[in-house]
Formats: sequence, structure tokens, C-alpha cells
Amino acid sequence: MQFAANLSLLFTELPLLERFKAAKNSGFSAVEIQFPYEETPETIQAELVNNGLKLILFNVAADDLLQGGEGLAAVPEKAQAFRQALAQTAEYINVLKPEAINVLPGCCHDVSRIDAYLTVFKINLSLAVTTFAPLGVKTVFEAINTFDMPGFIIHSGKQMLEIMAELDHPDLFMQYDIYHMQRMGENVARFIHLNGHKIGHIQFADCPGRGQPGTGEIDFNEVFSAITESGYSGWVGAEYRPTSSTFDSLDWLAHCNNF
Repeated sequence: MQFAANLSLLFTELPLLERFKAAKNSGFSAVEIQFPYEETPETIQAELVNNGLKLILFNVAADDLLQGGEGLAAVPEKAQAFRQALAQTAEYINVLKPEAINVLPGCCHDVSRIDAYLTVFKINLSLAVTTFAPLGVKTVFEAINTFDMPGFIIHSGKQMLEIMAELDHPDLFMQYDIYHMQRMGENVARFIHLNGHKIGHIQFADCPGRGQPGTGEIDFNEVFSAITESGYSGWVGAEYRPTSSTFDSLDWLAHCNNF
């Protein structure tokens, strides 16, 4: 398997621009960043080139989502702001050439509006696909557990499959986060085994603590085997919070040559 380091959660002992070299020195050939917009795309591209790395994925801006808000992609009142975020993402795509862009569905804090939020999200997700596909980039979207983010509107593999079927676009895929779906009680190995061809990106952390493999309940031998057997050929993003230093958390990487 091909592993990418998520530079938003790994190597946070260092400033962002120094994390690229740390990832390369730790054995990674690719990275992902949740939100790269605090740096110019040219600055990020220089670090990628200098360290021989590929940027696999980043997210469309999500407004206040990480601060406990509802985010951007599903809120009816934020339609114009979402379009502006797509334009910003396209500028970064043109320089950084990622394989995929993730659209975070966001939360709905008023349950009486959930249907409206889901409708807006599907409209915006379709708009994202038609924006990014001509740039040679696939669009992904992910489910997130409702323990960490109460009210998150997409929180199961089943929901993602339903949206995929409804929108039916060849450049739209799921981003499957092993930690989040394990937290929601899904059989992640079985889901990946059955649906690998519909997944555009995979991320992982152990559960329930979101640490590195070996700190929780997930059998990563089973999960990584399922990824290999599913036919999924994309990158697998290490998006965990190290329980000590990032460098000390990487023992799992040395044991993954069998997958």
C-alpha cells in the first residue's frame, strides 16, 4: 500500500513548512493537508519539489467547522461563500495538482432543517465535481462520527453510498475514514472489501483515541488486508494524533511491507 502523511496532524512538533522534510525523512513519499490556505500554493509546491513529495489531497475550506460551527458545504445561507471556496480551491489545484479534493459535508445544529441541509450539500457536491473534474481531479466527500462532531450530516458508509448512487458521477468518490466509521460501529474491513472501487481516498487512525495503530481496538492487519484485497489502488492517509512524538509513533510503518 501507499501511505501518505497528513501534515495537519503529524509532525506538529514543527512548523508546517518544516513538516514536509520530516515526512520525507520518515519514509513517506506523499502527504496530505487538511487546509493549506494559510500558505500560498507556490510556497507549498516549493516544499513538495524540494523534498520529492506528492500532495495527494486537501479539503475545500470549511468555514467554522473545526471551531464547532456548521461548516460551509450544506448551510443554505452560505451558498455564495461555498462558491468562493471552490474558486480558491481551483487556484490551489492548478499549482499543486492533487489527486483528490475533499468536500466536508458539515453539521446541522437544528434538526428541523436537516433535509434542507442535505439538499444543499448534494447541490454543492455536484457543483464541486463539475468544477474539479475538468482540472483532472476527483472529488471525494466523507462521513464523520457524531461523537466528535455532533450533528454531522453524513455519518455512515450507507449514507455515502446513497449519495453516490443519487448523483451518479464518474468523478465522485467516497473518502473513507477508518477511525470515524469504526467510531460509528461499522465493520470497516467488510465495507472497504465490498466497496473499494467506490472509494477515492482512505484515511486511518486507531479507535477510540485517534492515536497511531496499536493504541486502540482496530485490527489493522485485517483492515490493511481488506484494502489490498478490495482492489483499491489509491493512497492511504495516516491521519492520527500521535500519543507521543510523531517520530516515536511510526513503528507501524515498518510493519506494513506485507500489505
